[in-house]
Parts: sequence; C-alpha cells; structure tokens
Amino acid sequence: MSRPRTRTRPPLTLALPALLAVAFLLLPLIGILTRTEWRDLGGHLGSPDVVQALKLSLLVSLWALGLSLLLGVPLAWLLARVEFKGKALVRSLVLLPMVLPPTVGGVALLLGFGRRGLLGPWLEDTFGITLPFHTSGAVVAATFVAMPFLVISLEGALGGLKQSYEETAASLGASPVRVFFTVTLPMVAPGLIAGAALTWARALGEFGATITFAGNLPGTTQTLPLQVYLLLQDKPEAATSVSLLLLAIAMGVLVALRGRWTGTPLAGRDAGAARPAGAQEDPPLPPVTDGADGTDGTDGTDAAGRPADTDGRWPLHAEVTGFNELTLDAEPGTTIAVVGENGAGKTTLLRALLGLTPRAHAELRLGDTDVTALPPHRRQVAWVPQDGALFPHLTALANTAYGLRARGVGRAGARREARAWLDRLGVGDLAHRKPAQLSGGQAQRVALARALAARPRLLLLDEPLAALDQTTRAHVRHTLRRHLAGFGGVCLIVTHDPVEAVSLADRVLVLADGRTLQDAAPAEVTRHPRSPWVARMLGRNAWPGTATPDGLRLAAGGRLVVAEAQPEGTRALAIIPPEAVSLYRERPGGSPRNVWPGTVREITSVGSRLRVLVGSAEVPDLVAEITPESAAELGVADGAGLWTSVKATEITLVAL
Repeated sequence: MSRPRTRTRPPLTLALPALLAVAFLLLPLIGILTRTEWRDLGGHLGSPDVVQALKLSLLVSLWALGLSLLLGVPLAWLLARVEFKGKALVRSLVLLPMVLPPTVGGVALLLGFGRRGLLGPWLEDTFGITLPFHTSGAVVAATFVAMPFLVISLEGALGGLKQSYEETAASLGASPVRVFFTVTLPMVAPGLIAGAALTWARALGEFGATITFAGNLPGTTQTLPLQVYLLLQDKPEAATSVSLLLLAIAMGVLVALRGRWTGTPLAGRDAGAARPAGAQEDPPLPPVTDGADGTDGTDGTDAAGRPADTDGRWPLHAEVTGFNELTLDAEPGTTIAVVGENGAGKTTLLRALLGLTPRAHAELRLGDTDVTALPPHRRQVAWVPQDGALFPHLTALANTAYGLRARGVGRAGARREARAWLDRLGVGDLAHRKPAQLSGGQAQRVALARALAARPRLLLLDEPLAALDQTTRAHVRHTLRRHLAGFGGVCLIVTHDPVEAVSLADRVLVLADGRTLQDAAPAEVTRHPRSPWVARMLGRNAWPGTATPDGLRLAAGGRLVVAEAQPEGTRALAIIPPEAVSLYRERPGGSPRNVWPGTVREITSVGSRLRVLVGSAEVPDLVAEITPESAAELGVADGAGLWTSVKATEITLVAL
C-alpha cells in the first residue's frame, strides 16, 4: 500500500508571485482564444496565401530538422563524450543562437553567407548557390536558431547514459561507429525524439532571422510566422486565426513531450522495471558447434580476418605502467582473482588491458599477437562490468549475438551460436526476454554468455556477482567455474568475496597502490596473506608491527607475544584466526601473556556461529568466533565488558 503524499502549503510570499507569473504567461494565450473569430476560422486558415505559407513552413522546418540532425547529433556526442581544449567555447557557440536576438542572428548570417559575406561569394562562384532571398536561405536561418535545442537535449541524454554500455560494446568487437548506431542512439532515443520535436517546433515558428536573412517573398521565403506579420497590417482577425494554429502546434509538441526536455536514456527507464525473483538451475552442457572454438567455422580465420590460433590457447603477457606498475604472465586456462582495497587499482588494471583509460598503459600480448596498438574493439578482450551492462533495447538472444555480429558472423550463425551459449548457461528459455524482464542472476548469466560468445582471448570480469543474493550467487558461481574450466584464454576476476577468490581462481593477485603485493595460489594467500586488508577479507585478524626480541610491537600500539622468532626490526603481519580468540567474563587465571580487557562493539552471524568484535584500549580491534551457546553463557551483548586471550602458538607471522 502506497503512503499518502504529504501536501506542503507554500508560504504566501512565494505562492503569490508564482500565481502572478502563471497569470502573466497565460493571459496572452487567453487573449488569442477570446479574440479568435471561430466562425471564420476555417476560411482564414483555408485562404490560398495561408495554405501556401503553411506548406512552405512545413518544407523549411522539415529541412531544418534534417540539417540539425545531420550536424547536431555528432556535435552533441562530441560535447558529451570527448574532452578537448575549447570545449566551453564550443558549447557557448551552440547556446548563442538561443540568447541572440533573431534579427541580429539574421544580420550575422548575411555577413557570413550573404553575397558580400565571408562565404557567400565562394558559394555563388563555385556552386552557383545564393542563400539570401531563397528558400534555402530560410532553411539556413531556421537551422541556425533551432539546432541548439537538439544539441542541448541530446547532450543531456548522452550525459545521463552510462559509458559502460558503449565500452562493453567495444570490448565485444564493435567499432565506434557501430557502437554509436546500435547502442548509443537507441538508448538515448527519448532525448533524441524530444530534441527533434523541439527543433522542428522552433524552426516552424522562426521569424526574425528568416526575414532579415532570407527576406519575405511569397512562395519562396514567406513562412507562416511572416504571413502572420503581414496579416496584422490588413487583416488582424486572420492573423489571430493563424496565430492560433501556430499556438496549437507549439502546445501540441510540449504536451506530447510532457516536460521531458532532455529525455530519459532507455537504461534509466528500464532500471526501475520489476524483475522476477529467482534463478534457474543449470542444465547439462550440450555440445556447441558453429565457431565455439574461437573461429567462424569456415576458413580458420577469426571474424576480423586474422589467422585464428589453431589450438585455441592464448597465454597472457602484460606489462602495465602508469598508475599501475606490474608485469602479468599467465598460461592458457588460468583464472586470476584480483583483490585489494578500494583505490588499489583493480578496475584501472582491467581498463588498461582493455585500452580504455589514460591512467595506465598496458603492453599486451595474447597468444602470438601483440595487441598493444590495437583499439579496444580489435583486441579480443571481453569485459563484463559489475552491472552486466546488457543493452536494454535488445533481447537476451540479440545481446548474446552482438559480439558475433560485430565480428562479421552472419545473422543466422550468430543467433545459432548465441542460443547455444544461453543454453549452456541455463537461460536459453529466456532468449526472447529483454534485460528488464530478467532477474539479477539471469541477467548475469546472459552477460557472461555474451562475453564468452564473442570468442575472447582474454576475459575480464569486474565483480560479476556482487549484486546478487547469496543463493543466486552460489548458482552463478557454480556455472562460472564450470565454464572457465574449458576457457582457452586467461580470465581476470575483480572480487571482494573470499569465496569467489578461493573457489574460482587458480591465482590471487593482491594489489596495493597499483602494485603487486602478492601473487600466489589461493591456499598460499589464505595461509600467509601479506596485506592486512586481504587477511580481514579472508576473515582473519591482521595486526601489522615490528619484530622485537620478545614478540611484536604493534603499529597501532601495544605488544603481542608470539611463538615464532623474527629478526629484530623486521616488519611483519600477525595473523590471528577468529576461532583462536578466547573470550572470558573475568580475567583468565594462570600466566597467559596475550590477554586484554575490551568491550563488545559488534555481533554478526556467520552460518551457525557468531562473530564478536571486541575493542580494546591496549591493542587493535579483535574479532572472535564463538557458538551461540558460548555467547549466551558469556552474556555477550553490545557494550558488554569481556576479556580476550590469544595463545602465542596460534599466531602466524608473515614478513612484509
């Protein structure tokens, strides 16, 4: 049941001027309605001069709309997507016709394109084109004043569109032009339609620039607004009727747009759509043919015309410089989990391998091919961002076939292979649904199928399971592990989930400040993590410090007695498993040396056990793992005082 909206009573000091503003805007319109001779309306609008002016207005406005689309759409994309010097000046030039008096705009057009203007003599001598006092001049004048509406509307829509859609399309092999026409434009269609409608309406009503630049010639440049101007001198009643027609057209456009001046990208509208809950179990894997081995199934070449690796195995070698400084080598079939704190450079590493960021540069070799100098759409590096970035205007089948089509595979073959991949990932029966009709788990499987179907040599997954619930995450993780086992390239997975890192990866790459802190097998990283953050991610207590003759002097204050001996002055990380921490209501007897008083700060549930965070003034926070029965006996609750104890033999030191 929806909650009733709270009505706010505006203060009189604001409400009164607002009502006056509405009356000020409404009164002239009421004047037109009340002064219109309704009985003569048909005769006024059906007169030959008015009909001729209306036809000319429609011709001029439609040509102006076409010219605005041809020039304004690329300009809007440039302003929204490309950073360059003088961008503010270009945007000011776009806005200038909106604030410039129309007659001044007409004078400027005369000086630019007139017979004595800067470009006019060249146009007349070279092409025999004379714009002033010609219908083409009226088109130019209307375009000059109307095109800014299209540029502003479309730029706003492009600004609201996440670039991950376009970047994902590029990673699937689509060229920039293909991305623009198959992904960008369809997704900003509301903004484009709104801008086009406003542009047409503004061109239809243009007066000042037209009469100044193109003149007022019946049948040539005398559009409907100019006809109104002439009728006011001799037939004011007819002028009112024609004005009513223009008013009705303008109001019709605005009502149709319903205030959507900049439009809403398609992704934004679909984001709020209801998604069915649940995910499906994976069916047995059927055999996949028609190019599933990385070729197009015909002549041993890939879709770009390059020789395909006959064994379908592509080792990775990358030297990354810039914010990230590291060298990465991996054999075919290797899955690497990339972990680290926020800002460690995980996503930057992936984007460097894709060639999508200036922050870092990757010298990248896949198999026998150096792809460093290739643009993103030719690298054969597929990327699955965290949100999947499924194209909302395409079905699951069309999404999955997108990369194959971009690489030149025929429509039938691409759809056949795409359906096979959807079947393999257990979502084949959802092929004709759009992303808004898929659950989170289903959408992630489609995104993964799309990436694998694109025949990549390197697969990059940026937290692919982060947005899923625990049950769905387990299903998708199982599916992902099964398919990565047969992948002939290298896969990098950015994750904050220790289960993903341990269960999916052959290696764990730990990043800190863009550098490699640790690169080892999951078991080694679990036993000897070299990063406090990774240790905590794995559920361990991690205290950095400096070795002393009697233990470890902690960086955050306090001392820790350990059984292992380290050379004095060695920087080390003390790893304490939560289950090795004992809790007491009173100070334990005997002579334990690692004993501290503390206060319970947080209690969380992990499976059938409880994790208790205990804060102490003597040492850093410590996490203990106990059973619910022990918690009840100890009276564990937020704010309760407890004693903690750790045996020296339970502590592992890792030299840093």
